[in-house]
Amino acid sequence: MSLTPDWVKDAIFYQIFPDRFRQGAGPMGMPAPLRQDFEPWEATPTLRGFKGGNLWGVIEKLDYIRELGFNAIYFCPIFASTANHRYHTTDYFQVDPMLGGNEALRRLIEEAHQRGIRVVLDAVLNHCSRGHFAFQNILENGRFSPYLRWFHVYGFPLNAYSGKANYAAWWDNPELPKFNTSTQEVRDYLLRVAEFWIEFGIDGWRLDVPNEINDDSFWQEFRRRVKAKNPQAYIVGEIWDDARRWLQGDQFDAVMNYPLGRAVLGFVGGETLDKDLAAKSGLGRIESLQALAFSHRLEDMFDRYHWDIVTAQMNLLTSHDTPRLITLLRKDLKRTRLALSLLYTLPGAPMVYYGDEIGLEGGHDPDNRRGMIWREELWQKPILDSIRHMARLRQGQPVLRRGKYQRLYAQDGHLAFARIHEHQALVVTVNTLDEPWKPVIPLHGVWARGQEARDLLSGTPAICHRGNLEAIHPLPPLSLGVWALE
Repeated sequence: MSLTPDWVKDAIFYQIFPDRFRQGAGPMGMPAPLRQDFEPWEATPTLRGFKGGNLWGVIEKLDYIRELGFNAIYFCPIFASTANHRYHTTDYFQVDPMLGGNEALRRLIEEAHQRGIRVVLDAVLNHCSRGHFAFQNILENGRFSPYLRWFHVYGFPLNAYSGKANYAAWWDNPELPKFNTSTQEVRDYLLRVAEFWIEFGIDGWRLDVPNEINDDSFWQEFRRRVKAKNPQAYIVGEIWDDARRWLQGDQFDAVMNYPLGRAVLGFVGGETLDKDLAAKSGLGRIESLQALAFSHRLEDMFDRYHWDIVTAQMNLLTSHDTPRLITLLRKDLKRTRLALSLLYTLPGAPMVYYGDEIGLEGGHDPDNRRGMIWREELWQKPILDSIRHMARLRQGQPVLRRGKYQRLYAQDGHLAFARIHEHQALVVTVNTLDEPWKPVIPLHGVWARGQEARDLLSGTPAICHRGNLEAIHPLPPLSLGVWALE
């Protein structure tokens, strides 16, 4: 029996920050009446400014998303909020009117599902906005409020708009009061939120800072309630490091696989990677890795969890919480392409942050949340082509989606590994150096002698000779090959 939703093994995720993706018109009379007074789309984002992207704009670009091979979307929060990122939730049962309201989400789910695209929403359950109705009740009524036990209040009057917060808040930010999830009414409220949107038609939840609800029983009940509504719903947590506590089969299906992303950046980026920029973000200080150290990191991650969980991990390089990929790699186009391509060959579901596919730049928050560029003449077409090509390859090769990982060769900047599933095997060769490399790879019984192979990306031939895969032509600098038997 599968521990995780089957569809996730075949998923390629696209992450969208709704305010920055696209402005769509939407039907007349629907929510989101605002048409002006937004920040200019092309201007550098500000911490508080809105650019006016909405769900109608996403609907208009679903064909673009699908054509690039993405069959799942993870949305940053979309519920009513006073912040452009919407991690300050004021109403968990209402899609923000600026995004188009509940009707826009309903239409988006219908249109996405018609195209075979799944929809995963962001659940911010640890904390809410100080504009949330329950917190507002305390602001108005003080110690007489019936909602006192919904939060951790230390004194009155509440310092919600001046001075240090005298209540528990996320990172002591007074805008974000922390729920008291030991109160049964709060638990029931939040779990009903989870059920409501699954019933509405979404395909899963990404859980924001779930480790800060330090209560296994809450997440176990969350899983039971969600899976009762849809057994194939995906539950993925934002855990940045070792996640064994939450991946025992009774809480989350998977996590956002930041450790894998850091390893890929350390291997492909090498000394080109802007380590100081990464260190000032959630990525932390990234170590440069040679091939053997990189492979050891991968093997440790793959051994850490049940294989069914490994193939459902949300693998990513960057997100709304990190600098942009091409900026981290100092605008090195070849390394950017290689890092993204490698992501598509590893166990787990790849995820690409909107704009990374066209080389959108950006440093620290809020600069990493720029408006998507829709002028094609400004796109980095080689990255786009790699994304499209790798998606087709992954979709056409079940072994890349479900196959085990076996290291074959690792030295300096050269790595070769096999993906093996049932009676099929592919060999991936990775060259992270600036010189060509003519691979001679020990196959360790993966394929028989005397057979011919071909790189599915370039068409370059190779032969299996004396237990080795021997390429006829060198692998170009900063590139990879995916070899299959003829």
